[in-house]
Amino acid sequence: AILYPLYANWVWGGGWLAQLGTNFGLGHGHVDFAGSSVVHMTGGVAALAGAMVLGPRIGKFNKDGSPNPIPGHHIPMAVVGCFILAFGWFGFNAGSAVSAGGRAGMAMTVTQIATATAALAWMFAEWIAKGKPSVLGICSGAVAGLVAITPASGFVGPAGALAIGLAAGVICFWTAVYMKNMFGYDDSLDAFGVHAIGGII
Repeated sequence: AILYPLYANWVWGGGWLAQLGTNFGLGHGHVDFAGSSVVHMTGGVAALAGAMVLGPRIGKFNKDGSPNPIPGHHIPMAVVGCFILAFGWFGFNAGSAVSAGGRAGMAMTVTQIATATAALAWMFAEWIAKGKPSVLGICSGAVAGLVAITPASGFVGPAGALAIGLAAGVICFWTAVYMKNMFGYDDSLDAFGVHAIGGII
């Protein structure tokens, strides 16, 4: 309620981030087509702050500080949620074009490419790191790809979407799986690892 209006104004309201590039002769400042840096990065950082203030769930860390994995208890519902998110996201990204033209079509195309690439990248990263992939990991990778392509969906083509999806899948996997244990915070839905880091990517 406090942070989002400020950051939205900085980017979309003609604030200092929107004007930053013009000060350096770039012609434009920070651009965010459909809101990932404004919405997801801000929300993910707020989630990290909340997780740090609340502390870990009981049983998340052992007495020696080592992490104790608490797996999701209903994978089919997680998959359904992932499909609902992905389906709605196409309207979200394409709708940001505010017209049914080529830009909206390309936004849908790059959204699909980045999502699929990130899901596969997360799957292979998990396969290499843990010896087997997981359905929940593939869903998390897909969401990471959705988040990462959102600010660029009106500006990049298929090759850019591939690069963004690959980076999102691998980097968000590492952040969500390893970084949170290194720093000892308990982010049960990986809001920081997927949304904040995906928004930064």
